[in-house]
Amino acid sequence: MGTEERRASRHDEIKAILERKGGAEEARDDADKYTVVGAANRKTYANWLTPIEEHFVCHRNDMPEADGDGEWTVSLTGYLEDAHSVAEIREEFPTVAVAHTMECAGNGRGQHRPETGSVQWGYEAAGTAVWSGTPLSAVLRGELEDVPDDAWLTAVGGDPSDGEDVFARSIPLSKAVDDCILAYEMNGQMLPREHGFPIRLIVPGWYGVNSVKWLDELRVMDEMVTDESLDRPGDHAYWQQEAYRIHPEGVEPAVNETVETGDTWDQLEGGEPAHPYTFDQTVMSVIGEPDGESAVTVPEDGTVEITGVAWAGDDDVAGVEVSTDGGDSWAEAELFGPDYAGAWRLFQYDWEATPGEYVLASRATDDRGRRQPMRISNPDAWRDALDDDEFPWNEGGYAANAVLPNALELEVRSP
Repeated sequence: MGTEERRASRHDEIKAILERKGGAEEARDDADKYTVVGAANRKTYANWLTPIEEHFVCHRNDMPEADGDGEWTVSLTGYLEDAHSVAEIREEFPTVAVAHTMECAGNGRGQHRPETGSVQWGYEAAGTAVWSGTPLSAVLRGELEDVPDDAWLTAVGGDPSDGEDVFARSIPLSKAVDDCILAYEMNGQMLPREHGFPIRLIVPGWYGVNSVKWLDELRVMDEMVTDESLDRPGDHAYWQQEAYRIHPEGVEPAVNETVETGDTWDQLEGGEPAHPYTFDQTVMSVIGEPDGESAVTVPEDGTVEITGVAWAGDDDVAGVEVSTDGGDSWAEAELFGPDYAGAWRLFQYDWEATPGEYVLASRATDDRGRRQPMRISNPDAWRDALDDDEFPWNEGGYAANAVLPNALELEVRSP
């Protein structure tokens, strides 16, 4: 299948993207398949807004050709029979701006031991941007009278596969009309090609795989996408039902037509379905400054500011703790700055530092009391890991949010 084949063209794509993105660097992909660049510096995570130049990129197929005349068309199918060009979407529907923390579902995959999967992300596959576009609810207004409340929306990308797979992802229709948008701008600029130009779906608070780029079709259906769900040739189900599922090594996840919740952590804890889908982001945090790349000199007042970001998908961040001794003890940090649903919060801790060697770590808790686990488990633990304050090692390396793999070593020097 094309999903497993090497893609030589990705190297030219990465080179061109890095020429535009001075604050990013290439991520290692052992499959030689994905176009992947991530934030080059931990200091990215000391700021609320991520510049386009530092925002990560991840896709698996060549970027499609699209010009700027607005003729690219998004088809509405399934229960719907309609289509809109990008020009129509921009000109005939309202425009809103949404702050969204985009995180790759494979963020932290490179922290699994043994390593697994292809792209070996650390923490650098996350960023917060302001996405401007049309609310999906506006596009679908008046079109859903005969559609069941528990229907699903399947988004299909227009990127050309080198195999038989079609990139299709399904989300609950209720989520789609609640807060999703069809975005054509990013941080006030025309959407860059590598971020989905001319139009992409943005699903606030959910893993990036759901925010389909180069949007070609929106299909309202009774269930999630499965094989033969779409009126087009190819393998329709792979990216929903097989890839981006959390499961132990050697397991083939069962196909489900629907699930009770889009909360990834609820699926993981509750065991239903047996192998969760990567929808809503799990609670996570990263320290941005100090970055550990150079020693810190104690200021005259003795206080070193530790700053970072924390996010929790559809949920709110309730609090963040900071440790300077590798997790042996913790102190409350202060949340500050912008507070938007689906976007990360800034946190700060004033540390009374003395000269020495330290290990700095952060852990966030969401408003449902769910806290980041300390480490990633061994491959045999599976769900038992949750009882040991560990995140389950999984074959795809998805949804990891452990504390210690994101810690940093810091030297503090005398003035």
